Amino acid sequence: MGEKSARQTRPTLMDVAKKAGVSRATASLVVRKSPLVGAETRAAVEAAMIDVGYVYNVGAAGMRAARSRTIGVIIPNLSNPFFGVLLAGIDRIVDGAGLATFIAHSGESPAKQDGFVTRMREHGVDGLIVCPAAGTGDDFVPRLKRWGMPVVEALRTVGGGAVDYAGMDQRGGMDGAVARLAELGHDRVGFVTANLYHSAHDERLVAFRAAMARHGLQAVTEIEIAPTHAEAAALAARMAGAADAPTAWICHNDVIGLGLHWGFSDHGVVPGRDVSLIGFDNVAETDLVRPGLASVATEPGEIGVLAARLLLRRIETPDADVEILTVPTHFVERASVGAVRG
Repeated sequence: MGEKSARQTRPTLMDVAKKAGVSRATASLVVRKSPLVGAETRAAVEAAMIDVGYVYNVGAAGMRAARSRTIGVIIPNLSNPFFGVLLAGIDRIVDGAGLATFIAHSGESPAKQDGFVTRMREHGVDGLIVCPAAGTGDDFVPRLKRWGMPVVEALRTVGGGAVDYAGMDQRGGMDGAVARLAELGHDRVGFVTANLYHSAHDERLVAFRAAMARHGLQAVTEIEIAPTHAEAAALAARMAGAADAPTAWICHNDVIGLGLHWGFSDHGVVPGRDVSLIGFDNVAETDLVRPGLASVATEPGEIGVLAARLLLRRIETPDADVEILTVPTHFVERASVGAVRG
C-alpha cells in the first residue's frame, strides 16, 4: 500500500513543465541535456526540477527511447590537422549534450567507410556525421535513410541535398586570395589540387576559376598531385628551376601548401620573395613556418559545431526539414605572398 502511494505521488515531468511554465517536450529536452534549449529556459526547468523533487531516470528513459546516447563520426584523413579541429568542434557540442562519440578513419576508402557504418549500426549509435570518402557512391545516403539512420554530411556531400549538411562557402576566401595576388602584379598563377575527387575538390576548383575570371586572370597551370607534404615538395623541386613557372601558387589545402613551402625553401626559392604561395584551411602550422604561409581560413571548428547541432536536432526531430549550413571563408595574408619581382 505504501509503495503504491509513493509511486502515485512521485513528481512527473509534467509537474516540472507546469512549474517552469513550459511544454512537456521542452522540459524533456532539458533533462536530456539537449543543446537546443536556451540558457534562460534551461535554468527555469532545472529550478523547477529541484523545487518539485523530480529525478530523471536515465535507465528507464533509455529503454523508452531505445537510444545508446552515442554518435558515430567518420573522417577521411586524420593525418590532416584540419580534421582534428573539425572533431574538436563536434566534441564540444556532443560532450555538452552528454553523449559519447565513436570516431573512425576511412582513409578515403568507400569500402572501409561502409564497414565502419555497419559496425556503428551494430553498436546502436543514434546518428552519424560523415565526411564522405573520395569516390563514395550515390547510393550511400539513400541506404542510410532506408535504415532510418539520422545522418549529417560535413564538408563534402554525395546526398544531393537529401540530408542535413554543414560546410563552407569556398568563394569568399578564394576571391580574396586571387584579388591580393592581382594587386601584387601576379598574372602567372598556378593551382595545385588534390587527386581525390569529391564535392569539395570540385567546389574549390570552380571557385578558383571564377575568381581568376573576375580579376581578369587566367591560370597558367592546374596540377593534380597526391595531397601529401612529400608530393608537394617534389613538385616545388621541379618548379624551382623552370623558366616559365608561375610566379604565384594557390593550393587545395595547407598540407600541399606546406609541402610546397618546404620544397621551394630547400631549393633556395624563398616564398614571398621569389614566389608567392597560398594554402587553404589556415591550420595552425601555417603560422609556425618561416616565412608564414598565407592561407584561406575555413573555420573547421565552427563547421564541426554546426554538424553536431544538426545531428542532435535530427535525432530529436526526425521529420524536420533538411538544413544546409555553410560558414564563410576569408583570406589570411602572411609573408609567403609578395609583389612580382621585376
